[in-house]
Amino acid sequence: MGIAVALHLLSVVVWVGGMFFAYMALRPVAAAQLQPPERLTLWAGVFRKFFPWVFAAIAIILASGYWMVLVFYGGFDTVGMHVHLMIWLGYVMMLIFLHVFFAPFKRLQRAVAAGDWPAGGRALAQIRIMIGVNLAIGLLVVAVASGGRYLLG
Repeated sequence: MGIAVALHLLSVVVWVGGMFFAYMALRPVAAAQLQPPERLTLWAGVFRKFFPWVFAAIAIILASGYWMVLVFYGGFDTVGMHVHLMIWLGYVMMLIFLHVFFAPFKRLQRAVAAGDWPAGGRALAQIRIMIGVNLAIGLLVVAVASGGRYLLG
């Protein structure tokens, strides 16, 4: 159980922490200091490096989470409402990420490769909004995971 919890939490830290850094630190500095060609090229590269880590984190979160619920706790009927909420919010986050990866991120990559900075800007704006939503949900999941059993039972 200890290994599953550690892997689960480390994966959440990688994903949510990465979004926090990108949204709260890198984004404002890049927007203030870089012109569109450099900024869009930077983001395409950052996402190209970060998104494989997100895919790995999602796989580990799912595997460790289901293992803990099914093996350690004995199934979904035995866990509290906070665990169910955490699972469903996690599914929403995963769907948002998959949409970002397969739609606006692909458009951003194509736009950067073609030097189409207006199209790249539109794709990056969509990514920014969805990452902001996912970051908010991710922080809520962390709050639910850490304090939910005391609030939700």
